[in-house]
Amino acid sequence: MDLEQLISELIGGNLVLILLALLIIFAIATAVRIVPQSEKHVVERFGRLRSVLGPGINLIVPFLDRVAHKISILERQLPTMSQDAITADNVLVTVDTSVFYRITEPEKTVYRIRDVDGAISTTVAGIVRSEIGRMELDQVQSNRSQLIMAIQEQLEAQVDDWGIEVTRAEILDVNLDQATRDAMLQQLNAERARRAAVTEAEGQKRSVELSADAQLYEAEQVAKARRVQADAEAYATQVVAAAIAENGLEAAQYQVALKQVEALTALGGGQGKQTIVVPADAIQAFGDAFKMLKGRG
Repeated sequence: MDLEQLISELIGGNLVLILLALLIIFAIATAVRIVPQSEKHVVERFGRLRSVLGPGINLIVPFLDRVAHKISILERQLPTMSQDAITADNVLVTVDTSVFYRITEPEKTVYRIRDVDGAISTTVAGIVRSEIGRMELDQVQSNRSQLIMAIQEQLEAQVDDWGIEVTRAEILDVNLDQATRDAMLQQLNAERARRAAVTEAEGQKRSVELSADAQLYEAEQVAKARRVQADAEAYATQVVAAAIAENGLEAAQYQVALKQVEALTALGGGQGKQTIVVPADAIQAFGDAFKMLKGRG
């Protein structure tokens, strides 16, 4: 065996070893799959579903298995969708919605639906039109939370076969056509005017009630004063009557004479009264009064 033949055999043997080593390295690299935390990988064997690889290090059979789909399991947001709908009271509205979802079972999403975003958008549009068709415009405006809940519940039920979880649904805006807006503005202005008129009428009513209460209070106080005065006069009359009953007619005459003297004294004390004309019976009254005073003294 010459030198050239020996070299040729050595090179041929090393080449086989090198190729075998490369094949082993390639098989190991193909068998080991590292899946990120935010993904799941769908593995096929001869075109059929074999398994779903979760995050971390995974092993597959080289040359037989292959990763056919890499699916992100992060939460996704669909672009804002606008749907026209007609309410139960025949008002055309445009509803802007947004949906958040994430894929939980990639094997269902891959093999049961082609366009996930388009399918969800179509489903949401149908649900929105159906739900708004059962409500009047005022209910749509005031019951957004109820409408959002209904959309999310029905959407979850319909996309369950696609391996999708609906995390949130939002109604961003409810828009009306210009004619409806003008009519609502007129209605709002009329309602404000009505409330202002009612408030003014209630104020006037309250004013009348307070005035009547004040007049009633004044009448009650006048009546109380008169009652007190009447009680005082009645008491005085009782005192006089008791004095007459005790002292007889002489006491009564004494009181009358005393009053006459007091009246004449007040008349004489006035300004510009130098001359006083006294009736004859008044002089007699003075005499009687002095007699009585003397007798009492």
